Amino acid sequence: MTTLMQRMREDLVRRNYAESTIRSYLHTLEDFRRYAQKRLDHLGPDDIRRYQVYLREERKLDIGTASNYVAALRFFYVKTLKRPSVKEDLPYPHGVKRKRRLPTILSQEEVGRLIDSSKNLFHYAMLLTIYSTGLRRSELCRLKVSNIDSQRMMLRVERGKGDVDREVPISQKLVETLREYWRWMRPQTYMFPGTADGWRADKPITSKVVWEAVQHAARRAGIEKRVSPHTLRHCFATHMLEGGADLRTIQVLMGHKDIEATARYLHVSTRRLQAATGPLEKIAVSGPAQRQRSRRLRKPE
Repeated sequence: MTTLMQRMREDLVRRNYAESTIRSYLHTLEDFRRYAQKRLDHLGPDDIRRYQVYLREERKLDIGTASNYVAALRFFYVKTLKRPSVKEDLPYPHGVKRKRRLPTILSQEEVGRLIDSSKNLFHYAMLLTIYSTGLRRSELCRLKVSNIDSQRMMLRVERGKGDVDREVPISQKLVETLREYWRWMRPQTYMFPGTADGWRADKPITSKVVWEAVQHAARRAGIEKRVSPHTLRHCFATHMLEGGADLRTIQVLMGHKDIEATARYLHVSTRRLQAATGPLEKIAVSGPAQRQRSRRLRKPE
């Protein structure tokens, strides 16, 4: 890793970017350097222009992926190199809008099977915490023992997305599980500690550990839907909505900056969709009993 790439990584970490985003941005920067065959601080507008054309015409990247490349290069030039003027040379691609797919939602029975299929108490406590609180994967990784307030029955999320703190209520079932888990694991700073050289260390687990915990549990539970740690977060929001919580409350619990991000759960809430009365119920039709059974047209008399 070059010195400038290391600086960019530090800038991303300081701004609390997710590990997956950090890896993606650094991969883009390395790809750009290899393409141009120059030092990063010697790459200018002409190199950027040729690289963007290359990504679209030769690599055939779709609009969404190409936009992610632009975001990574903008961060490098504006935040790391302190060259805000280069932003004008890095336009986002226009054209076909990126499709926003509805998230996968498991039923409550499926969520129960998933969590119960966890490999051990470590994984069980992680998955139960995500579903019970709607935490992001990165927020779970950085969760500290001191963030659990069992007296107030609240969990504090420090420096969530956008560097914003928030509090989420926790259930008695989760508190009891975390107490049992703590008596077994005895974590010090971080609730779910990682490892160093194969030994437990007082540092956060990686996002890969959480991902693998969900994948392993899904296979054991026989769930064929595509699931990830974020699926449990989606399920938390959807099941809260179906339980009667309003969108504003869910927005605060999820840590969404814009309520539009929360509103999409209206599209996946089965109970909300089924409760909506369709227009057919409001019109008078004769019914199938009065319809002829032949598909042939009757001759006029």
